Amino acid sequence: MQIIDHNLQPTEEWRPGVLTRMRVSAVTEAATLCIFEQWVAPGSGTRTHTHPVEEVLTVLEGQAELWLDDERETVSTGQSVIVPAGSWHGFRNTGSATLHMQAILAAPTFEASFEGQPEVTRHWAAAKA
Repeated sequence: MQIIDHNLQPTEEWRPGVLTRMRVSAVTEAATLCIFEQWVAPGSGTRTHTHPVEEVLTVLEGQAELWLDDERETVSTGQSVIVPAGSWHGFRNTGSATLHMQAILAAPTFEASFEGQPEVTRHWAAAKA
């Protein structure tokens, strides 16, 4: 049995106002999941992007505007959105306090294509032996 102490996992700033902590991924030997959390400053968020796999976004604390293809909705503490594979989506913190989000991807590595960016972004891939 593997026990992961999340208190020992580092955080990293993915972009200004967005702090990220990986919880489970290929790095922790997960085979089919990538789970991470983010703390997002008011007004900050992520650009529109897509993943090759399904994703679940959960608001742990705060409020966000989330867009999925042509739809926009406000999501709040305790609400989740299922993002189908290949859907263009993003979010931003519309509240006055820090937004705490959790993301679960159906793959062990975070992989995303961002609008206007030709290369694919990857995080938490397993180390090559």
